[in-house]
Amino acid sequence: MSIYEGLTGKHLIAGNWVDGVETFHSLPIQSEGIAFARGTASDIDAAAIAAEAAFWPYSASSRATRAAFLNRIADEIEARGDRITAVGAAETGLPEARLTGERGRTTGQLRMFATHILKGDYLDCRKDAALPDRAPLPRPDLRLMQRPIGPVGVFGASNFPLAFSAAGGDTASALAAGCPVVVKGHPAHPGTSELVAQAISAAIAAEGLHAGIFSLVQSDTREAGEALVQHPLIQAVGFTGSLGGGRALFDLACARPTPIPFYGELGSVNPMFLLPAALEQQAKDIGAGWAASLTMGAGQFCTNPGLVFVVDGPDADAFEAAALAGLGAVAEQPMLTDPIASAYRRGRDELTAGTTVLLASTCEGRSAGPDLTTVTGDKFAANPHFAEEVFGPLGLIVRVKDTDELLAMAHGLAGQLTCTLHMLDADTALAKTLLPVLERKAGRILVNGFPTGVEVADAMMHGGPYPASTSVATTSVGTMAIRRFLRPVSYQNLPQDLLHDELKVL
Repeated sequence: MSIYEGLTGKHLIAGNWVDGVETFHSLPIQSEGIAFARGTASDIDAAAIAAEAAFWPYSASSRATRAAFLNRIADEIEARGDRITAVGAAETGLPEARLTGERGRTTGQLRMFATHILKGDYLDCRKDAALPDRAPLPRPDLRLMQRPIGPVGVFGASNFPLAFSAAGGDTASALAAGCPVVVKGHPAHPGTSELVAQAISAAIAAEGLHAGIFSLVQSDTREAGEALVQHPLIQAVGFTGSLGGGRALFDLACARPTPIPFYGELGSVNPMFLLPAALEQQAKDIGAGWAASLTMGAGQFCTNPGLVFVVDGPDADAFEAAALAGLGAVAEQPMLTDPIASAYRRGRDELTAGTTVLLASTCEGRSAGPDLTTVTGDKFAANPHFAEEVFGPLGLIVRVKDTDELLAMAHGLAGQLTCTLHMLDADTALAKTLLPVLERKAGRILVNGFPTGVEVADAMMHGGPYPASTSVATTSVGTMAIRRFLRPVSYQNLPQDLLHDELKVL
């Protein structure tokens, strides 16, 4: 039996499987692909209209109803788990173990959001009691809570076919908030997206909800994505992808007659700072750990630590040698698509020009091997290109003269998803000097670890100043992600019968 058995190759729009006039072909690494409908602006329009119709009953539904729906989606995904893994592995080249773990993360965050909204804290309900006798003017009864923003557009990500795609964090947090979702599927894994869409459709039917709550439009062109961002019924967008593509969509969102929030996670080099005492005593261990983190999943993580700052000297030599040994033992790995592999080689060649290349891979086709290069702090500071993300297993070591230059490097950074300090107790004074700078630069700061791996939790911040993201105050991972798709509404002197239940009990 073909792994594509049971796939329609069609869009899911408001509960109906809809064919397209044109098609594109999936390009799996392990088998022959199949044709999928190529989405158009007309398909996006139909999905957005259905989402708007669904918004009214869904936004008014109880938290218990939405929690049951999220849990049901998780159940339906798990029921299709083996097929999702098989198709995902064929399409992306990712190992089954990685996809099984990612599936668990996807269902886990759905269930976590369900539990979170049942508690009600995310609504941030507030009350200022009426003061009718206050002089010189009385104060009215004021109550406030968060309300769903409206239909949400979501873009599937290339590097996470489950956790950041059809039922990933953006979709899950929007549904938890009470917002219908229109997903523009990523062409790197259309079969995986359809299987997940089947699971969501089954959950909608089982829970008796409006079919317009979720739609999936497949596409390998710009038309559907641009139409999604510009559609007047779409009130917010979630995106994980490249800086160039995300910035173009962000500009479209801002240029609308009524601009909307565009929550884009765009890229990061996730710098690590190796402080002197830690470098002296742990250079080999840090070098080996960095090599493993840098090449995990062929370096195709937004949190890939591609940049390391060290003070030049023998300890830096030891770190570099350990990193080289670790990277030299890593075989070539398949990348997610041929274009991503080509872009990696092109970006690597552009970035390494003018640096000292320590390790160069000879990868061809869809595969990529690790690359390592080094540069002085002076050269790094003079060339902003060195600080740009190259999506893949490329590491750049920046050797600075002293700790003053190390601090200057931190000040010169653009926005990042993460920054990491490797330190011992003897490095505390320097770390205290660096920390306020790194707080301005990154959404997450680590000590003695590696940033690949993002915990789905209440206290997680996955975002950061531009160009890491387009919204410095929000996260795309963790329960706080739900707040992106809510807005505060204040209610003044409303009678009890008009208040939401959560405000009546204040």
